[in-house]
Order: sequence, then C-alpha cells, then structure tokens
Amino acid sequence: MGEPVGTLTPLSDTGQLIADPTLDVRGRSVIDSDGEKIGTVADLLVDTLTNHVRFLRVEHGGVLGFGAQSSFIPVESIARVTEDEVYVTSSKDHVAGGPGYDPDLVDQQDYYEKIYGHYGHLPAAPPGSMYPGLTGLPGSPGLPPVR
Repeated sequence: MGEPVGTLTPLSDTGQLIADPTLDVRGRSVIDSDGEKIGTVADLLVDTLTNHVRFLRVEHGGVLGFGAQSSFIPVESIARVTEDEVYVTSSKDHVAGGPGYDPDLVDQQDYYEKIYGHYGHLPAAPPGSMYPGLTGLPGSPGLPPVR
C-alpha cells in the first residue's frame, strides 16, 4: 500500500469542517459511470494521520432510510462534483460488490487495503497535500484538509 493510513473517523463525529465549505459533499447524490444514481453521501471519513478526507460513506438501497446499506468509495474514484451530485468512475454494481461497511473495522489497515484494492487505487496524497479527486466546482483546486 502507498502512504500509511491513520484511523478513519466520520467527519460528523469530529466537530471539524471542510476547509472550503463548497466541497462538503455530504447529502449529495452519487452518480455512477453509467449515469445511474448509486445513493447519497452520508458522511466523509477523515484520516486522523493526515487530517484529509479518504472516503465517502455512501448510503444506498432501503426504503425511507430502513434497510439502507453503506459503502466506502475512495476520493480518488471521484470524477467530478457539481452542486448537487458527485460523479464516480465506478459502476453501481462495482460499488455494490465492494468490501462491506463494518463500523468495527474502520480503523484496521487491512480493511483500507481491501477497499483501495477493490477500486484499483492507492492513497494518492502524502500527508499535508491536497487530494485531486474532489474537483468540478468553480475554482476548486482539490479537496482541502479539514479544519
């Protein structure tokens, strides 16, 4: 695996904010490579080692919020972002076939490796740099760290 990954913590649990609020994609629809809606960004997972967002936690399926499942999608899989949507480079089936979300495993290195391996990525940014994935909003150079 590339750079070491710290413990992942949901942004909603940290009391922190995305440095550029226009890049906080929580609540936006996630659209797959075929233009189909996968689900909604429920939260962002922050790497405590680098203080950068590593994954989107996407909720999909279920009815009225019951029975919904969650998947992690690495930020490196994001193709573009609009005001209402996040477009990813994977198909809906590929996302659904990824490693299952287990809150008891989110701080284990082997789990991260399985997710990155499923999507064919390694953590792209060394500590302190910007992620290239979240682009597409006017003037957005990438995903800034949380503050």
